[in-house]
Amino acid sequence: MAVELPDADTKTRDRPDLANAFEKGWSVIVWNDPVNLMSYVIHVFRRVLGFDLPTATRHMLEVHHKGKSCVAKETREKAELYTLRLQQYGLKASYERGG
Repeated sequence: MAVELPDADTKTRDRPDLANAFEKGWSVIVWNDPVNLMSYVIHVFRRVLGFDLPTATRHMLEVHHKGKSCVAKETREKAELYTLRLQQYGLKASYERGG
């Protein structure tokens, strides 16, 4: 008995959440908090996002002075992953469309 599989367009068209998962344009935001040391935030940015020291420092200072920093613009799937990883390290992070 042959099994008929739907094509990829049908799968994503019927499930808009899947269609959006790989669209670019999702921002990962890190928010200021009174708990984490600046040196720790730099360490996490380097570890999770692969930033070099100057880039990690710049984003940490933006979080510190402005209350938040957009640390990545990615697909929704990757933005969710970065947000989860940052949260696992104890940072306040979220993702949003656009930004």
